Amino acid sequence: MERVDTHSREGGFGTAPVYLTAVSTILGAILFLRFGYAIGTLGFFGVIFIIILGHAITVPTALAISEIATNTRVEGGGEYFIISRSFGVKIGSTIGIALYVSQAVSVAFYTIAFTEAFEPLFDRWMQHFGFALPRQVVSVPALCLLSYIILKKGTGSGMKLLYIVNAALILSLLFFFTGKPVAVEGAGAVVIDNWKFLNQDSFFVIFAICFPAFTGITAGVGLSGDLQNPGKSIPLGTMAGAFTGLIVYLLVVWKLSVSASADDLINNQLIMSKIAVCGAIIIPVGLASCTFSSAIGSILVAPRTLQAIARDKSFPVKRINTFLAHGKGKTQEPVNAYIITFIIALVFVIMGNVNAVAEIISMFFLITYGSLCLISFLNHFGSPPSYRPRFKSKWYISLGGFLLSVWAMFMINALYTILSYLVIIVLYLIVENYNKNQKGLVNIFKGSLFQLNRRLQVFMQKNHSGLDEDEWRPAAICISQNSFEREKVLELMKWISYKHGFGTYFHYIEGYYGKQTHLESRKILSRLIEQRERGNSLYIDTMISPSYTSAIAQIIQSPSISGMENNMVIFEFDKSKPEELVRILDNINLVKAGDFDICILGSSATPTRYKNGIHVWIMSVDEKNTNLMILIGYIIMSHPDWSKSHIKILNISPPGKEEDTKKGLEERIAAGRLPVTLMNIEIVTLVENKTIGDVITEHSKYAGLTIIGFREEIIKHDPVRFFDDFRSIGDVLFVNASLSRNID
Repeated sequence: MERVDTHSREGGFGTAPVYLTAVSTILGAILFLRFGYAIGTLGFFGVIFIIILGHAITVPTALAISEIATNTRVEGGGEYFIISRSFGVKIGSTIGIALYVSQAVSVAFYTIAFTEAFEPLFDRWMQHFGFALPRQVVSVPALCLLSYIILKKGTGSGMKLLYIVNAALILSLLFFFTGKPVAVEGAGAVVIDNWKFLNQDSFFVIFAICFPAFTGITAGVGLSGDLQNPGKSIPLGTMAGAFTGLIVYLLVVWKLSVSASADDLINNQLIMSKIAVCGAIIIPVGLASCTFSSAIGSILVAPRTLQAIARDKSFPVKRINTFLAHGKGKTQEPVNAYIITFIIALVFVIMGNVNAVAEIISMFFLITYGSLCLISFLNHFGSPPSYRPRFKSKWYISLGGFLLSVWAMFMINALYTILSYLVIIVLYLIVENYNKNQKGLVNIFKGSLFQLNRRLQVFMQKNHSGLDEDEWRPAAICISQNSFEREKVLELMKWISYKHGFGTYFHYIEGYYGKQTHLESRKILSRLIEQRERGNSLYIDTMISPSYTSAIAQIIQSPSISGMENNMVIFEFDKSKPEELVRILDNINLVKAGDFDICILGSSATPTRYKNGIHVWIMSVDEKNTNLMILIGYIIMSHPDWSKSHIKILNISPPGKEEDTKKGLEERIAAGRLPVTLMNIEIVTLVENKTIGDVITEHSKYAGLTIIGFREEIIKHDPVRFFDDFRSIGDVLFVNASLSRNID
């Protein structure tokens, strides 16, 4: 992440516009029109809980934005810019489009709410002329006038209007707080009983109605591209707006609770006009001011979000990106984006009611807030060196904000939550299809995965008291020069590391480490990674060393990235090239010095015959290798490549000793030294004049894989002859265990 630019931009706004945009959106239509209804329905403490929950979501978001804004240079697009530069353009564009639609529809929402300030006018019209006057006679001209002013005069005119309407808003609130309680009609007393927490089952219904009031906390962030110093103005303006909104909310809820009965609060959406001094005039003026200012805030922010998305070329058509990204003048006013925003808002204003989509809008805002909190948490957890914000929040605050956002979405409306995420998924698939070269989630999660892996490895090392025998699993390493000529050893490593074990494969490059060999190793590693099929969990690397022996010495001393100690070394050779086997056998003692299990794969030119199964050959004189061979067989069988195959365990018996062999197997099974039943073992008699190699070849010539044990004595006495006896079989895996294992 880029460090914050400490130099100011010339000609930009200061902190005040961020603060005023936030405050004008926070103290909007919901405050004047719905807080009274909420108190009458839930009671004082119920609405206080709504305020606490709302701020428990939005304040962590404000802290997260403030933190990120002091670490990176925030440009145009506000919340979208932060998300896209943290999660990547794919995710950023997906959430950004949803955020833009919410912002654009919010313009319509506030414009429709603005018309409620003219309720006395509509009532008089009805009384005088006998028919209802459509609300659109006010809302449509108001939207057109606002759009014309912003489009022609630019952001500066919007800022001037913000100063005016915020002054009117403050004045109306002062008149409200100095007002007297509403008297009960026909009596001089005041009936007040609003303190209990009522109708708790309706809490989240009311929360959904009131939540748009809290979304204004981040409204000022959308001006990021027009700020002189975003790293200073965004934290100060956002946090000051959040604090102001919280204080005003608490005071308004208290004032309403002590000034009117529950019936009045529920049935009169302009109850504040009954309480305030000169309320019949000042409250409609205040409502008009706050809703108009909220509409200003939304219409200033939404086009900038759309412009930023287009500048990242997120839309599938180049002309659309060019059209929407167009800016006018030095400040790059998003003229075309204004027009699109106006059209969207006008459609909803003409419809006259956005209640049907209000919850979906809240869903997308909650998705945005949850994303911002998640970015902050992941940056804390991942601890990238470049993340050094001057303003610091706490990881648990960000995590709490993220979890509360998701929880609140489901509590408000589980169906709308699912639909919202489905829309996000569809948008992502569209964006991903046309932006294949852009990175997705990898950047933000890379640091977190690094930290998780680091901590797990340290934990594994600290607690490495030795795994129980019945929990043994392979941590295999393999080295080969023939990665592109022979793939069977890579297949074997893939099988072993699929589910139960971990595998690290090294491509060996003979030579001295230098610039040239290093570049060669990087190219080879890239090729190997590209060729690795999806779902393959094998870890691949390269090893540069002047000799095969030194390379082996290096890899057996290298730590495993799995957190386990490596416990198995796998070699491979082509059975038609005996010189390769000699080189392996010359280094067996080097590996044995580290108490590693050793596997040697003798590969043939024939394809693997999966349907013919795995044959495991066990012998009474080779009890040390038996359990490891059987376990490796079952580990390999767990891979999908062998899903339609089988495993066969065979035991060679001397002539006439079949019953003794069977009895010996029963004793080993009963003692728990053999992890199979006698029914799973086929006893094969060693016929006279035939060697063990002849018998195994006769039974396993066409097996998919044959597993055979070899003892240390074989290494000491003509080992090449032993391995050469199985040249006529397909692929053979020779196994030598470092110690005998009891495996259930």
